[in-house]
Amino acid sequence: MPLTAAVISGVNNLVLYETRARYFLVGCNNAQTKHRVLKIDRTEPRDLVIIDDKHVYSQQEVRELLGRLELGNRVKMGQKGPSGLSRALTAFGIVGFVRFLEGYYIILITKRRKMADIGGHSIYKIEDTTMIYIPNDSVRVTHPDEARYLRMFQNVDLSSNFYFSYSYDLSHSLQYNLTLLRAPCDSGEVDHLHPSTSTQDSFDIFEDEGLPTQVIHSLRNEPYAKYVWNSRLLERIKDTVHPDWLMYIIHGFCGQSKLLIYGRPVYVTLIARRSSRFAGTRFLKRGANCEGDVANEVETEQIIHDASMMSFTAGSYSAYVQVRGSVPLYWSQDISTMMPKPPIRLDQADPYAHVAALHFDQMLQRFGSPIIILNLVKKREKRKHEKILSEELYPAVTNLNQFLPPQHCIDYIAWDMARYTKSKLCNVLDRLGMIAENVVKRTGFFVNRSDFYCHTLRPDERWGDLAGLVTAHGRIQTGVLRTNCVDCLDRTNTAQFMVGKCALAYQLYALGMIDKPKLQFDTDCVRLFEELYEDHGDTLSLQYGGSQLVHRVKTYRKIAPWTQHSKDIMQTLSRYYSNAFSDADRQDAINLFLQVYQPSETKPHLWELPTDLYLHQSNTMALPQERRSYTYWWSEGLLAHLPVPYDEVPCEKNRKKVAVKRVNRYDESTDMYTEFFRPHELTAFDDTFCMAMTNSAREFMPKSVGLDPSPFTVRKPEETGKSVLGNKFSKEEVVLQRKTAASAPPPPSEEQISSSSEDDSEEDREDDATASQRSTPVKITETGDSVRVQEQDQQNPSRETYGLNPSALPREQDLIIYHRFAHLGQNQHKVERRDQLVDSRKVLENVINLVPVSSFSVDSVYGVVPPLVDVDSRYIFECHIEAGQGLIRSPRREDLLVYREYVRNRYM
Repeated sequence: MPLTAAVISGVNNLVLYETRARYFLVGCNNAQTKHRVLKIDRTEPRDLVIIDDKHVYSQQEVRELLGRLELGNRVKMGQKGPSGLSRALTAFGIVGFVRFLEGYYIILITKRRKMADIGGHSIYKIEDTTMIYIPNDSVRVTHPDEARYLRMFQNVDLSSNFYFSYSYDLSHSLQYNLTLLRAPCDSGEVDHLHPSTSTQDSFDIFEDEGLPTQVIHSLRNEPYAKYVWNSRLLERIKDTVHPDWLMYIIHGFCGQSKLLIYGRPVYVTLIARRSSRFAGTRFLKRGANCEGDVANEVETEQIIHDASMMSFTAGSYSAYVQVRGSVPLYWSQDISTMMPKPPIRLDQADPYAHVAALHFDQMLQRFGSPIIILNLVKKREKRKHEKILSEELYPAVTNLNQFLPPQHCIDYIAWDMARYTKSKLCNVLDRLGMIAENVVKRTGFFVNRSDFYCHTLRPDERWGDLAGLVTAHGRIQTGVLRTNCVDCLDRTNTAQFMVGKCALAYQLYALGMIDKPKLQFDTDCVRLFEELYEDHGDTLSLQYGGSQLVHRVKTYRKIAPWTQHSKDIMQTLSRYYSNAFSDADRQDAINLFLQVYQPSETKPHLWELPTDLYLHQSNTMALPQERRSYTYWWSEGLLAHLPVPYDEVPCEKNRKKVAVKRVNRYDESTDMYTEFFRPHELTAFDDTFCMAMTNSAREFMPKSVGLDPSPFTVRKPEETGKSVLGNKFSKEEVVLQRKTAASAPPPPSEEQISSSSEDDSEEDREDDATASQRSTPVKITETGDSVRVQEQDQQNPSRETYGLNPSALPREQDLIIYHRFAHLGQNQHKVERRDQLVDSRKVLENVINLVPVSSFSVDSVYGVVPPLVDVDSRYIFECHIEAGQGLIRSPRREDLLVYREYVRNRYM
């Protein structure tokens, strides 16, 4: 079976050229060997006319084409207007095309920044974009409300947490992408609509040599529309242009850090995909719509891979996916009253759990079974608020489970996290750790290779309890954890972190990095992972709630500094202000960007609508054509493949979503080596992404000598290279903090630490402040103490560098060891052979007896054994010598194949 590979987009760099009648968008790959041209008509005031001839141009052909356009568009003498062909700008991709009340705009990415690297596939963040009006000024039809719609559309900041990739499908999980590459490709599935090579490219100067052409299958699959944010913006050109022009973006979070395990690089990547359906802001989007899409739905995936091997086929990769989302019911909160917590109301009765059935049907198709719900809303309240949701969700799940087979039922775990944190005798993170252990064992995780031999040498009983599907190529995650509270922000992020921490331990154990699937707090590895999750939580909270996280993992561990309480108050006020005053404008901008609302002169403007309910609820505008069954509420064919996700089953329906082409093995559209290493460019190691990313050795590992450099060693706060509290102190403060920490009692264990809550009383907050002051640096202003600090500061650099003070005299024991070493060094050259000794008992005490290394008397301890050289190395050396003498040997078959592909890709 031929190998398979993902397609690399052939349009990575764009140049926009402008004439009076047309825009010419020239796109090329990174090597600038293949070019495509897109022609956009500027004479149509309202319609979008785009021409793509699907032809692949060489660099010389593009220059000739631009030269002819320059010559043909020159203005004759005496005429007014711009002359010839002008270069407008350079870009890195097309976000889409949009129209309000006048003509169309084109949105181009003008700045990008690399954020992650997965198997050589680069993931970029959009840094800046530009919108260009397409029609010419001479045909433009003005409208008074056009400028307002334009400002509203630009309120969606594309430079804030939008991501894309030219070769990796970000809308799908790593498990889906790698499973697709391993799926067998039949010859009947090969797409002949867009052949990979033209008549010009098929010419082979080596065809008379009798060398075979190595063929692989290139795969291009459809993105998962739920997590694509510009699918509507590309809808007009999707069927008319080559797929290389289409670039899909996701919204959410992407972060990557490097974990160094004794020099071995392991990349920890966190990708969050925010759903584009029923998307919006905190109080304006609650619950679910009539199609089963819930508000604030985010799929979080953590990917662990050994960075020493880049390839997807030969490397070691592991991934774990979990989901957050609003409670799948018809509910909302009235924001007309200026209250911090508006009352929750159920908008529509759903006795047969129809909307919940639609939602869980989507999850079963994408993730398989079991679906585990972790509901963190409150159970006991003086006034019913959050409890209303629990009382409706549990009967809905019970109703749906009675029709499912018992082995595929939805698991429901209800835990009042806010009430649990008030108890002084309980530890929230310990309880979450127990839940996480149970969840990870139930769902399993994805690994792209079979178990290592080290699992047989060092077996662990927890490894045998793992569920999921075990295949010949590794493991597959079946099922998913769905976590929710009311907002799905603070409590949800902490719970997801604990589940991710447990899954991280199993992933590292599966890749042979640790000897048991267990990670402790206060290690470099967990701190690096916690920092990633805090950035992930802050970003998602800003997108949905308008502020960063109020309560973090440190808050629940009660190790946050006392200054954190004032920051929590500021974040709460910021969230309240955003929800009260700016969320309505943000919601209108999101509706316009996602094309949920499309402006027209025949309907009211977006700002005139009293509500956007009918925009997101399609059943309010038209009756459904068919009613789904209340008992058989899942999609057809779903149960037959459970617990495996239906989307990953190689059935006829899924195969239609994949376009397969036969290409040369060294074709640039599938050559990840050239795409990643860029041999055609001059690069420097200091400028590479792997040097700039967060590094556990640089950021967290202690800088002093004598401590274990392992990232799995538990460290005290003063031993880390980066402050646990996140504060930046001066040099004197750091010294004083170490003195204070040395005299303070040891920190309590995890079992003795009780977590704080967003509903803690004033007494709890005072206890937190007292506990946090133990690890907070104290400034001493007395003169005598400051002098002693300066003296200590002068001695510390040499002590930290060498592990001792060079000015001090060595100890007596060290001197004895040194004398012994010097005595051995003086006597190691006095070698007496055994055959020359008359009596071994007459050997002098100061002479070392060595066994002869050879039977020849000429050899000695200084004798050097020449290295053994293999046949291939000798052949290379002989060829090098003969080439210097002018004798050139004929190239080998393998070298001829490589040279042939180089000539074809570069010059033909």
